[in-house]
Amino acid sequence: MALDLYIKKSCFTYFPATQTRHFKVETKMSSPSSKTLIDAFDRASKRLKPNDNVTESSSSSLTADQKSRIEYNKKLAMSKKNLKICTERVSLHKAAGCVKLDELLVEESWLEALPGEFQKPYAVNLFKFVETAICSGDGSVFPPQHLVFNALNTTPFHSVKAVILGQDPYHGLGQAMGLSFSVPEGVKVPSSLVNIFKELKQDLGCSIPSHGNLEKWAVQGVLLLNAVLTVRKHQPNSHAKKGWEQFTDAVIKTISQKKEGVVFLLWGKSAQEKLSLIDATKHHILQAAHPSGLSANRGFFGCRHFSRTNQHLEQMGIDPIDWQL
Repeated sequence: MALDLYIKKSCFTYFPATQTRHFKVETKMSSPSSKTLIDAFDRASKRLKPNDNVTESSSSSLTADQKSRIEYNKKLAMSKKNLKICTERVSLHKAAGCVKLDELLVEESWLEALPGEFQKPYAVNLFKFVETAICSGDGSVFPPQHLVFNALNTTPFHSVKAVILGQDPYHGLGQAMGLSFSVPEGVKVPSSLVNIFKELKQDLGCSIPSHGNLEKWAVQGVLLLNAVLTVRKHQPNSHAKKGWEQFTDAVIKTISQKKEGVVFLLWGKSAQEKLSLIDATKHHILQAAHPSGLSANRGFFGCRHFSRTNQHLEQMGIDPIDWQL
């Protein structure tokens, strides 16, 4: 409210310098009464001109919740900007075939954190394999090309608070969106994600959402990273052991080495195989069974990983995750 009032006042009373000088030239030929009136407006504008003290006062009057929403919206806007860049690059190259994969990681913080990774021989061979599959033009590789690096483009390196590791993308039509366990709104929520929502409700009392889009978590700093970033339609693990594991291992090792206090949520045997990449003296590691229908009852339900993640973050003075979708 205070900020809105300040903006309204400043917009109503502030006159740019060029306008003020223009008024003064006109008043040389004006009557004394009109000159006095304009001078009064000029003096008023100077008295109400925005200054640092007013700005600081307006900022400090915001509640913690309002500040949190502003920060979230800034991060969301940056995520949307990265997505737009990727979409435009794919569209631009459609006539010529397809864009190179290394042009689709556009988040600068990751490019700085992983210098030279794409130039390594394994990455060159991996990208050649995936690009060949994508450029076949039959739309049989998921997720869509502009979303291959969605996890990294949505959650900048410096924003990572927690990591949830998945295996490979969903292989059904329209499911994969480049974020582990997540599906776009309007797509049926997979059973593993249904179980995740059930645990969230039991753990934190979160209501079960009508969709499975986890972008809100990613924007807040939860890196939703699959071990393999692409898959062939209806063929799970079809792009495994082609080089993606080496790349995502490099991502995990970089987080472990260059950051502190990150919470790693390792669900299932595949995710727990990454334990050796994480320095347990610097980070918090939470392990449980995979949330799939086959194993959720064998240790995922009741793990309370969401409240425990927030507890660890708050102990370090870091804002907790709002898990409610």
